[in-house]
Amino acid sequence: MKITGNTILITGGGSGIGRGLAEAFHALGNQVIIAGRRKQALDETTAANPGMKSATLDVESGGSIRAFATQVAKDYPTLNVLINNAGIMRPEILKNQNEDPADADAIVTINLLGPIRLTAALLPHLRKQPRSVVMNVSSGLAFVPLALTPTYCATKAAIHSYTQSMRYQLKGTTTEVLELVPPYVQTDLMGGASDPRAMPLGKYIAEVMEILTNQPAATEICVENVKGFRFAAESGQYDAVFNGLNDAMSKAAT
Repeated sequence: MKITGNTILITGGGSGIGRGLAEAFHALGNQVIIAGRRKQALDETTAANPGMKSATLDVESGGSIRAFATQVAKDYPTLNVLINNAGIMRPEILKNQNEDPADADAIVTINLLGPIRLTAALLPHLRKQPRSVVMNVSSGLAFVPLALTPTYCATKAAIHSYTQSMRYQLKGTTTEVLELVPPYVQTDLMGGASDPRAMPLGKYIAEVMEILTNQPAATEICVENVKGFRFAAESGQYDAVFNGLNDAMSKAAT
């Protein structure tokens, strides 16, 4: 990925990893547009980064996505990078789950259908550009799930699979398809902003940008902290990593 000279749309760009990426790309001189449901978070981010733009988007609504894509392509005709970052993570106690699993429905709609729908709506525009990028944000938990958050992990595994298929279908075109695979990072997702076990957000963003700068042909962006999860199966350590993660979480909850 070429990291300068872009017009970049980042969903969930008002906080966490999305904001970190937005600010890093903005500092490099790219035109950055952040999108999300929380206008206050968007306004705070753009106020802190003069020249950055924002637009409200509810990725849970298919109709809103289509209208949003039409408008953003009109407003930013040079848009050539889409970063599908917006997502939610909620614990689910399956033994106590209601017959109508509202949390699971929302997680699937936002984390999986949202990126699929937005990519479908914007891909015709992106493919008209001399070069373009779709970057989907998955998770280390796509490869080793946290049992407490089964639907979240399932959506991230699906995003990994979907991204692989998209990359294969678009090979030989001017559209790159990348996957960003975060570890546990200090953000407000599941209240981890102050958890010392999580990777500091600034350190994570700096390492991601270093990879993008020094490995422009990389298709999976994996910092060192996530490689134990990403390659657990390949290394023969899957059972140890899975049990270690989930046993530790069970002990912490008791």
